[in-house]
Amino acid sequence: MRISITARLALLAVLLSLITSLALAALIWQQTHDDAIEALRRDTVQQTDAFVAVYRSGGVAALAKAISDAEADDDSVVAAVVDARGVRLLGVGPDRLAFAPAAEAFRIAALGTGEDWGREAGVAVRPLGRDWLVSGRLLDDWERAQRTIERALLLAVLLSIVLGVGGGLVLTRYVTRRIDRIAGAVDAVAAGDLGRRIGTEGGGGDAFDRLSQRIDGMLDRIDRLMAELRIVTDSIAHDLRSPIARLRARAEAAVTATQPQQRDAALAGLIAETELVMRMLAVLLEISRSEAVPRDALVPFDPAALVEEIADLYAPVAEDAGLRFRVALPPVPVAPLAMHRELLSQALANLIDNAMRHAGQGGEISLSLTVEPGALHFSVADRGPGIPADDRAQALARFGRLDQARSLPGAGLGLALVESVARLHGGRLELGDNAPGLVATIVVPV
Repeated sequence: MRISITARLALLAVLLSLITSLALAALIWQQTHDDAIEALRRDTVQQTDAFVAVYRSGGVAALAKAISDAEADDDSVVAAVVDARGVRLLGVGPDRLAFAPAAEAFRIAALGTGEDWGREAGVAVRPLGRDWLVSGRLLDDWERAQRTIERALLLAVLLSIVLGVGGGLVLTRYVTRRIDRIAGAVDAVAAGDLGRRIGTEGGGGDAFDRLSQRIDGMLDRIDRLMAELRIVTDSIAHDLRSPIARLRARAEAAVTATQPQQRDAALAGLIAETELVMRMLAVLLEISRSEAVPRDALVPFDPAALVEEIADLYAPVAEDAGLRFRVALPPVPVAPLAMHRELLSQALANLIDNAMRHAGQGGEISLSLTVEPGALHFSVADRGPGIPADDRAQALARFGRLDQARSLPGAGLGLALVESVARLHGGRLELGDNAPGLVATIVVPV
């Protein structure tokens, strides 16, 4: 028979409460039992020593009077002088001991038979010449106290069971409510409500709140990816329409051309349009790849060495384009940092390509690595027209192209790829004003 999680939690709470109560009750009972026995042993030894001292100072008559006085004060007192066979000669006790007398510091046993002396007593046995002194107390009062303690402990155990059941019900109700809240949000998202979130309760510090925050973070990412997917789908449908239409027109022109020169021109245009479409698809694949890279694929390497390699690769290209290319590195060595070398290189290359297209002839491009508190900044700056602050969000969007860039070749995916690579490293892409020009910075937390 399967038991629901609610019933399991309730039973667990009851079981824990029962085990705790039983362990505590056993500890208390054992402690009180040991303390009571120790107190009885101590009183018995003191009483026996006192009777022995009386006997030695006053003889049998003085001992008999001391026993009589003790019996008058406490009816649980046992004090008798017996012979070697255990027959009582004087004092309070059974007519004959149930055991042979022998020197004992303390023992618990039934002294005789019958209703009066068949009960247990704690006694000490000391020699008095040829006879023996048996001194101690009956355990009636001690046993009554023990029964009272046991009844109190049993009542405490029963009360703990009741409280455990109540606590288990409260616990299961709380857990079930929190789990139902999480499940409700997940079901709503699965049904298409991507805006549904779990939220937190109170201070947001317990395990359920931490789980809710992580699930909400995951749902935020899913919502963002779905929004980007819709944008990509719409943008692909819109932006590929023109290249495909031009491809069709070029192909028709090549088919219908009567002159070799016209056919060659049409085929050249067909190839150019095909390369544009292939570049768009390749960049989309790179973006998807960067978003699918696991965190354990990042390996430590020297970021300054990466910047130097990219600078060595692009400096001649910039010079051929009539641009000044500057590199700035930190004055002190930078510790290796876990990164994806290939994707980060591609991101910096995209930023440099953008700067070369927009910097203009005779401009300047700078590639720099700076160390800030808690982060590394990979920056590419140019002296071109820059991007107004109001248009930077559009520039970061996939297929986002500003009006001044629509006359230039491209698909509007370069900065989107860079931002995706920055997110892979737990960082971000920042666009700033280079006065004049644009400075694009990949911020990677250390």
